[in-house]
Amino acid sequence: MCDVNQGLTFAAVFLLGAGYTLLRNEHVRIDILNSRLGQRGRAWIDILGGLFFLMPMALLIMYLSWSGFIQSFRLNEMSSDAGGLLRWPARLLIPVGFFLLSAQGISEIIKRIAFLAGAGPDPTEKTVDPHTEHAGN
Repeated sequence: MCDVNQGLTFAAVFLLGAGYTLLRNEHVRIDILNSRLGQRGRAWIDILGGLFFLMPMALLIMYLSWSGFIQSFRLNEMSSDAGGLLRWPARLLIPVGFFLLSAQGISEIIKRIAFLAGAGPDPTEKTVDPHTEHAGN
């Protein structure tokens, strides 16, 4: 039972944290091409990647996982392990996590478009927030 709880906790952290990772620009990317481009080139890659890869994948997974959640919820599906945890909360994490990732993806695309139009700062610039600095530094 401990393994199941750990697996569900990992899934929750991963699914619910993906949008935050995109917000902080900490997601995995291949920097071979990206590092050779200027700010505008990187913005174009982020826009095209968001529109043609991130959004279709996230929306498709969100759409396809919804019916699995509904079926599990209606049946009040339980785990066959000792203790029988409900499965529908874990199944709900999938569409919710990909919804949050999609919402953040739309935000990132809008920020890149605003940057290219000269209406906003470079969204990939790291800024230091004085409220989050560690004490004593």
